[in-house]
Amino acid sequence: MIPEFNDQGNLPEGIHYATMQEVIERFGYNPKRAWLIDGLNLLVRNLQTAGCGLIYIDGSFVTNKEIPGDYDMAWSVVGVDPTRLDPCLILANRSDRDAIEAKYRGDVFPAELPEGASGKRFLDFFQEDKNTGDKKGIVAVSIGDEQ
Repeated sequence: MIPEFNDQGNLPEGIHYATMQEVIERFGYNPKRAWLIDGLNLLVRNLQTAGCGLIYIDGSFVTNKEIPGDYDMAWSVVGVDPTRLDPCLILANRSDRDAIEAKYRGDVFPAELPEGASGKRFLDFFQEDKNTGDKKGIVAVSIGDEQ
C-alpha cells in the first residue's frame, strides 16, 4: 500500500510495496504522468523477460509534484540474465542514459550498484531527499512471475 505524502510532499521514510495497478492508480492521474507510466510499462516488460523480479520507483514521480519531468527507477539485478536485457540498461556507454530516457522516459539504474557521486547503492541513494538529506520513501513493485 502506498501511504499519503508527508509535509514535504514525499512518501514517508521506507520502502512501500505496491502493485503496478496501485502505482498507475495513485500516480497516473494526468496526461504527463500517464505518458511516463507507458514508458515504465515498456521497461517492466523488458526487465521481466530478463528475469528481474523487483523494481524501485523514485523521483518527483512519487511525490506530490503535479508534473514530474520523469521517473527514477532502480531494478534488482538478482536473477537477471544480462543477455536478455535491452543493452542500454547495462549502462556500458555514455549514450546509454540518453537512450534509456528516450525509450523508457525515465532515469534507470541497477539497484545494487553504487551511485557515482555518493558511492551509495542506488536503492539507498533513492531513499534520501537530494535537497534536504532527509530520509524519504520509495515504491517497490514485484514484477516477477507471481505478479
